[in-house]
Amino acid sequence: MKLNEIKDNDGAHYRAKRLGRGIGSGKGKTSGRGGKGQTARSGVALNGFEGGQTPLHRRLPKRGFNNKIFQKDYKVVNLGRLQQALEAGMLSAANLVDSKGLVAAGVLRRPGDGIRLLAKGTLKSAITIEVAGASKAAIAAVEGAGGKVIVSGKPAEAAAE
Repeated sequence: MKLNEIKDNDGAHYRAKRLGRGIGSGKGKTSGRGGKGQTARSGVALNGFEGGQTPLHRRLPKRGFNNKIFQKDYKVVNLGRLQQALEAGMLSAANLVDSKGLVAAGVLRRPGDGIRLLAKGTLKSAITIEVAGASKAAIAAVEGAGGKVIVSGKPAEAAAE
């Protein structure tokens, strides 16, 4: 092998296009950048623009409707937070715990449309709590501690029937 025999692999190097060298070159005048205006400038990328073709986000059908005006605003309370409030003396296990009691104890700021009890954390005290909804695990944990859950809201299964 000699230095004068060394060459690039095929396709490894290509000639740069010579721009702005007359109309016969095919890349004269505007050098392949089209006419004037926004897209003649550098750094322009119009998101979703497909050259005048109807863009994909308009070709696909719309689905679903979420009517938030009638959406219920349930506040979530976890078992661990109830246990903290009981230990701090903000709640009493002897009384019925409801949304007013939770607001008065500082567990919640406002009751919303009801309380939803979830099973994060552990509950050691036996309490009776009235809520609009509760998970199965939360009900099992409260009853396992010797307490009782009163669900005043309609469960999803009963409402469907």
